Amino acid sequence: MTTTTTALWSFALVAAVLTLTPGLDTALVLRIAALGHRARAWGVVLGVQTGVLAWGALTSLGVTALLTASHLAYEILRWAGAAYMVWMGAQMLRRTFKGGPAKEAPEALEDTAPATSDSLMAGWRQGTLTNLLNPKVGAVYVSVLPQFLPAESNHLAMGLLLTSEHILLGLVWSTALIAGARLLSTWLRRPAARRTLDRLTGTVIAGFGLRLAFGD
Repeated sequence: MTTTTTALWSFALVAAVLTLTPGLDTALVLRIAALGHRARAWGVVLGVQTGVLAWGALTSLGVTALLTASHLAYEILRWAGAAYMVWMGAQMLRRTFKGGPAKEAPEALEDTAPATSDSLMAGWRQGTLTNLLNPKVGAVYVSVLPQFLPAESNHLAMGLLLTSEHILLGLVWSTALIAGARLLSTWLRRPAARRTLDRLTGTVIAGFGLRLAFGD
């Protein structure tokens, strides 16, 4: 077995664990898909994977090492990401207490206009921004990915190959999430059920933001 094949199989196990670990991306995809916004849910999925691809490429080039080397750069990105997540969660929670289901802000969770509420592009923007503003994703990549790059390989090409493996697993898992959420979409479209879902998701999203801001 070549070193490249060994690296691919080994990284696949790590990527599978990262993919299956519940997180902000999972919460967003489940919530949007459960409300019947299939195109937007896939937009979020593609946006998240765009962010993963960017982190993988930057790590392979050694750029994300700046996040660990520069405390200021990491702190700026950390606080920006935390503020964005808390704002998203707060927007969802605020609207559930105004007498109806939550409606997301235009640049946060959902366009206010009904015609664009199931927009693939809006979901892509949300997923990309959420992923890229989470420095912990970059920190994980910069600490894990280099360990699987054979010394004799082209680091950029090998890094992108490993990242593509992670993206493929993410797409497969997201397909299962969206399919599962759609089974509950009819029930979750009821106002009371939607308020409960939005309060739960908003709390989770804001919690991620607070953990990012004040956690270790």
